[in-house]
Amino acid sequence: MTLQEQSQSMLPALEAELKRQVARFDHPESAGFHEMLSFHMGWSDEASGNPAKRVRPLLMLLVVAACPGQWLRAIPAAAAIELVHNFSLVHDDIQDNSTTRRGRVTAWKKYGVPMAVNMGDALFAISNQAVLDVSAHFPPEVVLAAAASLHAACIALTRGQYLDMSYERRTDLRVDDYWPMVEGKTAALLAASTEMGAILGGAMGDRVRYFAGFGHNVGLAFQVQDDILGIWGDEQATGKSTASDLIEGKNSLPVLHGLAHSPEFAERWAGPAIAPEETPHLAQLLKDEGAFAYCVREAERLTGLAMESLRAADPQGEAGEALRELADTLLQRQS
Repeated sequence: MTLQEQSQSMLPALEAELKRQVARFDHPESAGFHEMLSFHMGWSDEASGNPAKRVRPLLMLLVVAACPGQWLRAIPAAAAIELVHNFSLVHDDIQDNSTTRRGRVTAWKKYGVPMAVNMGDALFAISNQAVLDVSAHFPPEVVLAAAASLHAACIALTRGQYLDMSYERRTDLRVDDYWPMVEGKTAALLAASTEMGAILGGAMGDRVRYFAGFGHNVGLAFQVQDDILGIWGDEQATGKSTASDLIEGKNSLPVLHGLAHSPEFAERWAGPAIAPEETPHLAQLLKDEGAFAYCVREAERLTGLAMESLRAADPQGEAGEALRELADTLLQRQS
């Protein structure tokens, strides 16, 4: 069974479970709040735009099935992962002052900052309830281990976000400062997705560790690729301007490499805000100083580590093949 076929089975069940979890607020006194959450999740009639890919819960369910376990029993935990991801997105958009997400207006822009903060809090609270719902099919020690993995990821996620925001005020950053940030912001929840999948799939010992390592390195490679695309990507493929990362002053891996190797780039980076017309020159300057080649090598290194961990985890059956296919898709992305 291909990835597409597996997805066609898993994703509708996941979406139904997400709606069931969010329906905790579908009561007369909070119906308006339920509508707000539905808008953010992409379910309301006015929520036009790009649908969410649900990559993290899909990874988890494929790992469950590849252990092999019964993925349908783990659906509430998969929903918990997606709810945590969406809680972080709602708060990130406020912190980054982002006005669009997935091709539509963000929650804070539509409903105001105070209400959006409450929406993020609600999604986080629901995620904690959702992960406990697997107790209907799993013994307490397995539920506890899965919940512990998710909660550890939430701590890492907020730590990474703190680093990201605190870095905005610093001028002494190095490449070594980049990794702790992205380990929290990007890799932690992907690692939890694959680790929880292994736990709920019945894996033990080193096999759980290998699956977690796979998710961790997929997350790091994914972020490095995102940083590459943020400066040198195809705008039609990525859907965003390649000028935006430089204009916004994002401390991405290419930028930190450039600060260490190009005095000209470092001097300009420390100056006034970068104008859109300057970005082609700065992007070429970074490339000439080796930032592009360095980031490509790092993405390839992390991709190799991810696939090595996946081989060691030894995913089984059709779900294992679909998991390898999804890994290839994530690790060779062009958008």
